[in-house]
Amino acid sequence: MSRSAGTWWRPTPGLQWQYQLTTPVKLDVDVPVYDIDAFENDAEVVAALHAAGRRVIAYVDVGAAEEYRPDYADFPPEVLGKKVRGWSDERWLDIRRLDVLGPIMARRFDMCRDKGFDAVEPDMVEAYTHRTGFPLTAEDQLTYNRFIADLAHERGLAVGLKNDLAQIPDLVDHFDFAVNEQCVEYEEWTALLPFVEGRQGGVPRRVRAAGPPVLPRHRAARLQLHPQERRPRRPALGRRLTSTCLAGHRYCSRPWPTSPSKPPGRSTTPSRTTTRSSSRTRSRAERWTARC
Repeated sequence: MSRSAGTWWRPTPGLQWQYQLTTPVKLDVDVPVYDIDAFENDAEVVAALHAAGRRVIAYVDVGAAEEYRPDYADFPPEVLGKKVRGWSDERWLDIRRLDVLGPIMARRFDMCRDKGFDAVEPDMVEAYTHRTGFPLTAEDQLTYNRFIADLAHERGLAVGLKNDLAQIPDLVDHFDFAVNEQCVEYEEWTALLPFVEGRQGGVPRRVRAAGPPVLPRHRAARLQLHPQERRPRRPALGRRLTSTCLAGHRYCSRPWPTSPSKPPGRSTTPSRTTTRSSSRTRSRAERWTARC
């Protein structure tokens, strides 16, 4: 389904974001958009955020099976591949098996719709670049990602493309916004420009956040960042939103350099799953919070 055919909510440029996968969700952050875990938060949390005038995005893993999710038993052994590097409680999925995965993901997105979420952020959607235990191809990934986008749109949900930079030209018309990890650190904004070109001037924006500086001055100067800007951990870019990068607890928008100094450096390399913490004792949300 083309994104232009639907009436679901679409982010607009310049929005600020709160990204929190831990619970309980901090409800008093003064930003218009929240991105929270779909399973760990009930409809009351979403309703409370809506009552405060927030839009709410649901984080959902669609490319790997997490052992701690309540529907893990729905995945038959034949679709479970190798463990995700650095995440011993996750197994890659055989995304070619839409006959098996389709109903499971449909139920997950039904849950998001029923809880009142406005959008979904499907994670682990570049499996073909990893050693999953399955002979996945780029075409397999395109088919699956388009299928996931259609599932969301059929339920009136906006959908974001997570990483998968190399396939943006083939997927930009199917997704409403994009989320890219460590966008500024690896100077990957050029690959994400299709999500903002021709919209509000087509200039992506960068994050400025409060807090102590964690970015070396020479690195800040190279990226034309203020040295007090925190190094982003989980950046996000929006089609009608803006390209922004998460630092600490909130997203703030300021103009990017209009002529990036180099093209994206990792568009053909494995995704950020290879750079995640290898801790075996904490959940995904706890580890991400520790990294932020």
